[in-house]
Amino acid sequence: MKIKATLERIPGGMMVVPLLLAATLNTLAPDLLRIGNFTQDLFVDGAGTLIALFLLCTGAQINVKTFGVSLAKGGALLGTKWAVGAVFGLIAYMFAGDNGLWLGLAPIAVIAAMTNSNGGLYVALVGQYGKEEDRAAYSLLALNDGPFLTMVALSIFGAMGFVDGMFSFQSFLAVLLPILVGMVLGNLDEDMRSFLDKGSAMLIPFFAFALGMGIDFAAIIEGGLTGIFLGLLTVFVTGTAGYFIFKALKWNPIVGASEGSTAGNAVATPAAIAAASSTFAPVAELATVQVAASTVTTAILLPLYIGFLVKRMEKKGYRFENGEIKSAS
Repeated sequence: MKIKATLERIPGGMMVVPLLLAATLNTLAPDLLRIGNFTQDLFVDGAGTLIALFLLCTGAQINVKTFGVSLAKGGALLGTKWAVGAVFGLIAYMFAGDNGLWLGLAPIAVIAAMTNSNGGLYVALVGQYGKEEDRAAYSLLALNDGPFLTMVALSIFGAMGFVDGMFSFQSFLAVLLPILVGMVLGNLDEDMRSFLDKGSAMLIPFFAFALGMGIDFAAIIEGGLTGIFLGLLTVFVTGTAGYFIFKALKWNPIVGASEGSTAGNAVATPAAIAAASSTFAPVAELATVQVAASTVTTAILLPLYIGFLVKRMEKKGYRFENGEIKSAS
């Protein structure tokens, strides 16, 4: 039975299939694998640990001479994601109706969903289509986790002031440290670099499944069509913007498109903002379910969009080899 070959024929299959399988299982039978001990540790609660190990293995493949490239790519991803989300948030505020909504969307939901990306999904996609330096770019992209950048956008709009405690250097360092440990090991010992290289591809389907166990399709229903629309905006606007920014910089555009998602922790952002400023309290609940729906929608749609972009590039005569795009000619 050719399971691996079958998955590889599906664009992003090593990540998409386990993720969707787990999401279906979590929606229909959420307690089936939540039985404790090793089963739950691996298949339900293991995403964070597996991604951390993946980043360590990735870090081992990075030559210290190229780490600056990773930071540049991470900065481009972070800046593009925030700028696009902030602009759409401003549009939502400018054209909001008397009920404070734009096309049924709460403006804070727009900013929260479009400026905050799913790091696990990014790592999984780039693990298949990018290079080591692209995966390491996640160290900067992780800065958009939580409400901090949403607060920055709102502050620029004059809607509220900066609030203490919205950015934790410790959390940022906690994301960066596994990559740095891997870099040290790989640059000190070529044998360790080769040994850890084997872990990168192997871990993808496992942490993709664990990510899927955090997805409940019911969130799409609860968020309604507006939440799905927000997810579509996030994938096709922020993802496409990242694609063209990276293409203009002569980097792998698939990597740029891979940040077009909404992170699960963005669901808590409207409540955090409402706690900081009561002005946002009336729409906080609606914004929360809309961001939740966007999270699920982007987790399903972004891998499919990436697969479409890959096929489109292949039809134009390009091919992917070791995370690089090469002309078939």
